[in-house]
Amino acid sequence: MDIRVLQYFLAVAREESITRAAEALRMTQPPLSRQLKDLEDELGKKLLIRGSKRVTLTEDGMLLRKRAEEMIDLLEKTKAELAGSDENINGEIYIGGGETDAVSLFAQVAGKLQKKYPLIHYHIHSGDAGVVMEKLDKGLIDFGLLVGPVDVSKYDYMRLPISDIWGVLMRKDSPLAEKDVICAEDLWDKPLIVSHQTSISSDMAAWLRKDVSKLNIVMTYDLIFNASLFVKKGIGYAITLDKIINTTGDSELSFRPLYPTLEAGLCIVWKKYQVFSKASKEFLRLLRSEWEN
Repeated sequence: MDIRVLQYFLAVAREESITRAAEALRMTQPPLSRQLKDLEDELGKKLLIRGSKRVTLTEDGMLLRKRAEEMIDLLEKTKAELAGSDENINGEIYIGGGETDAVSLFAQVAGKLQKKYPLIHYHIHSGDAGVVMEKLDKGLIDFGLLVGPVDVSKYDYMRLPISDIWGVLMRKDSPLAEKDVICAEDLWDKPLIVSHQTSISSDMAAWLRKDVSKLNIVMTYDLIFNASLFVKKGIGYAITLDKIINTTGDSELSFRPLYPTLEAGLCIVWKKYQVFSKASKEFLRLLRSEWEN
């Protein structure tokens, strides 16, 4: 399977047209159609449905699109890593993590590294622990920042001596905003907005002391910023981590910690036996030194 043909396939998937894809690739349509037919023959699968107005992907085609994007991303990452020199370290560093104030640690290290090696570039991928670990396993990111109780035994890792605090994000005029802390029973009859990861967290379920199916969960979210817009409209109370959404000054929102306190541990992970680029190796060295000092 030639990487060039995969790029052709992705162009057709993106343009939804062999004609437009050929134009974007600066080639004629017949050789492009032939390459795609050869790809289908090689795989023994029909990848494209050629309609009168547009081309769509079959189920196998959608799977190949996902895998092809991952392979090309990995190829570009490898090429960038090999481009660095000993005298002037450059290249790309790929980081994945959930929404947490601890991401500022990565920013702090990147800021220091940039002064010495300004040609290093950074790529941040957001997602929960499952997404981050999948990207790590596939080699699409160098480092992951995991929040909460996660099995990290198959990775090399560094546990951070800090933790995040769970609490509730709400409107400042909400009845619960008058309280200093939020207890489980305060939420039993309230419309709740929870993250997809939190909704299945055993720690959170234990803290709530109630069958999750009996709670009034009106919404789930991936990004708390998006969820905060619904909180502002009074849709519900969002269970989230502290220091992500600004609740100071003239903000319409307030945050109250859970009681008893529920903390989320933080861990930086990377693949075992990882062969780092010069840029990533220097980033990890500085990352470790930040916590050793």
